[in-house]
Amino acid sequence: MINPITRKSYILLCSLDYHQSYRQMSSTTPENSNDAKIIAPYGSWKSPITSDLVSGSDKFLFGISVDCFGHLFWVESRPNESGRLVLVKQGEKEGDEPIDITPKEFCVRSVTHQLQGGAFCISGDTLFFSNYKDQRLYKQSISSKDSTPVPITPDHGTPLVSYADGVFDSRFNRYIAVQEDCRKSSMNSITTIVSINVDNESIQDIAEPEALVAGSDFYAFPRMDPKGERMAWIQWNHPDMPWDRSELWVGYIGDEGEMQKRICVVGGDQMVVESPTQPKWSPQGELFFISDRETGFWNLYKWVESTNLVVPVFQLDAEFARPMWNFGMNSYDFIEDKDQKSLIACSYRMMCSQNGKSYLGILDPVQCTLSPIDLPFTEITMILIQTSGIHCLYIEGASAVDPLSISKVTLDYQKSKAVDFRITWSSSRICSAYKSYFSMPELIEFPTSVPGLSAYAYFYPPSNPIYQANREEKPPLLLKSHGGPTLETRAILNLGVQYWTSRGWAIVDVNYGGSSGYGRRYRERILGQWGIVDVNDCCSCAKFLVDSGKVDGERLCITGESAGGYTTLAALAFTETFKAGASLFGIADLNLLKEEMHKFESHYTDNLVGSGSAYFERSPINFVYQFSCPVILFQGLEDEVVPPDQARRIYTALKEKGLPVALVEYQGEGHGFRKYFSCYAG
Repeated sequence: MINPITRKSYILLCSLDYHQSYRQMSSTTPENSNDAKIIAPYGSWKSPITSDLVSGSDKFLFGISVDCFGHLFWVESRPNESGRLVLVKQGEKEGDEPIDITPKEFCVRSVTHQLQGGAFCISGDTLFFSNYKDQRLYKQSISSKDSTPVPITPDHGTPLVSYADGVFDSRFNRYIAVQEDCRKSSMNSITTIVSINVDNESIQDIAEPEALVAGSDFYAFPRMDPKGERMAWIQWNHPDMPWDRSELWVGYIGDEGEMQKRICVVGGDQMVVESPTQPKWSPQGELFFISDRETGFWNLYKWVESTNLVVPVFQLDAEFARPMWNFGMNSYDFIEDKDQKSLIACSYRMMCSQNGKSYLGILDPVQCTLSPIDLPFTEITMILIQTSGIHCLYIEGASAVDPLSISKVTLDYQKSKAVDFRITWSSSRICSAYKSYFSMPELIEFPTSVPGLSAYAYFYPPSNPIYQANREEKPPLLLKSHGGPTLETRAILNLGVQYWTSRGWAIVDVNYGGSSGYGRRYRERILGQWGIVDVNDCCSCAKFLVDSGKVDGERLCITGESAGGYTTLAALAFTETFKAGASLFGIADLNLLKEEMHKFESHYTDNLVGSGSAYFERSPINFVYQFSCPVILFQGLEDEVVPPDQARRIYTALKEKGLPVALVEYQGEGHGFRKYFSCYAG
């Protein structure tokens, strides 16, 4: 028991403490590991994993690429530079410092559809990138030191025309990209696939891009074949999201660079529900892609052009892709074996396999075999082949003890195992100093409120090499609800989780019904049920942990950001499971969300919520009087998705009700925190 502070107030103060900057300990490991542990109540343990460490230590990754010489490039965030995104080149030799390619006055970031990624492309010696401030496309030499970026798209005076997911077309010496034009309306922007001249003699010669493909609400993945004669792309229309239903098209390019004809490869049959993604041409000119058309899981397929048929490359109850919340996703690539036979290096995750582990696999499309490669990473999100050698590839990944990193993997001649694995970039180099404090995740399956249905979560028990609690005491629980809601949480190192577990808290990160990673059927549980299924699953998970004797049923807390913040607020408004909550830019008003949402997500809630009355009935802001416990709210003052007024209204209502409540506002932050001290939302 903690006195004189009440237990509820203590929970609130712990949340406040998280976003303050101070260090509680100077050492990172016990002075004498043989000493007996200190007996202290859960939640009172001291830890060197402090809030300033969490908010300031991590960089975030926004894309990787390999040039024709095998050099690795990546875009990383700089929390100490207000979240500026910088393209970085790996040092020429091992041990050399990485080289910043992006000048100080530029930021490599596109705002197309408000998605991340797809902001740059490298072809030969030339870099093409979107600049955040004006959203124009620029080209820049990457071999010449201090090269100045040169614009290749017009200056419209405002950043209302943006570009993303581009590729270079060497046949016509042009750049092909997705363009979003918001000049007439930001709520109903015009999206096209355009071609852009890259050989302007002067800024005055810059012309408007020419439309190659138009007419649909959204486009992604424009990809040229090796000869520049065909282009594949993905398109979809309202009210669908790309993971609900989309189409794969192929267009044939004429001698003047025009689109002569086009055909729909998959997605056009209204009787078949599928969401193709990541089209890619093999070196031999065959079109591969990923779809959930037959099994309900995103598997690899190939288009047979001569017969216009689609054949599965390999079928497995596993996800070879994830929802398209980012441009430039790349979960497979082509690699050759010792006999120059074309193979496919791919990442995949089997449903509930080995603690939710992702695998790197080598797929032989001829023999129809898939061979997993054993690696230290348990999560793999991006794969790129090093073009200068047939045995090397780069992967973006992480594990329970490794933060998000880029690793170079060298395979043997048979492509059957990794003979070398080395991390070339890490989002947080200092993490290893705190390894003795890390809590290891446990994948749990728990029963939901629907008979016969289970859901999944990762449970992190309290862990600290110096402290332990009395055997009779159970730890407090902080339940995390991820955003999206069509996303998933993974069992990878997160210092924000370790901040709590090293202080004696248990954490559970829930993949409620509607999460990705478990196939279409699991993903669609939330359709029409947002605010019900997610809330019920979070409550069921907490109850399961209490019944299992893992946590204290009187000290259950919940937190989440964006859509996860909505689940948090809904759980506090409509249930009595939790004793405190923390919402980070959480959605409180579903009607306002629908009215003011940008184009990409403007119809998202139609499928998630359903009827008009449900928008009112499931909005926590309409039921603040039902809140009965302490709440802390974190809000960016430039948030256009969740206006600050929502958090302020909740704060005022709870204050008037006499409940412990706090509101922390951040100047210069939008929907998601990027800056030092506020970049981590956890």
